[in-house]
Amino acid sequence: MRLIQSLLIFAFVLLSTNIISAQYGNGGYGNGYGNNYGSNRRMNSGMDQSRAQDKPKEIPVEVTVGKIIEKIKPELTLDALQEIAISNILMESIKTQGMLIKAEVSQEDKIKNIQALSEVTDRKIMELLNKDQKEKYTAMNEEAKNPKKSKAKKKAKQ
Repeated sequence: MRLIQSLLIFAFVLLSTNIISAQYGNGGYGNGYGNNYGSNRRMNSGMDQSRAQDKPKEIPVEVTVGKIIEKIKPELTLDALQEIAISNILMESIKTQGMLIKAEVSQEDKIKNIQALSEVTDRKIMELLNKDQKEKYTAMNEEAKNPKKSKAKKKAKQ
């Protein structure tokens, strides 16, 4: 009886120390160099920093406007004055759109506000264009809204 009791106590102590040791990263499955509890902390803090850096950086408005102008300039054959004026309109529009997106309103209201902003922006741009440019700009907007239809038309023309 005494032997069984001693074996149970020995097994209990052995299992308890194994569990306690495993909590600190020494569960026998690790690297065999002893306590790596502190290194796990350092690794986790490094992961936290990388998560913060993973957040996408906001693209500057000027870069976005530059890409838009690069795309529409050759298609609309814009002159320098039109290019500058349209760039200013687009910068104002994109900044306003950013504020609308961040606003604490319902999704429906955001959509309505952004659509209204888009219409105002298009109207301002149209005022700067001549008749041919207006037609091309309208076609570009339609193509942007319905990309599948325009691709089908391009394939049919070829």
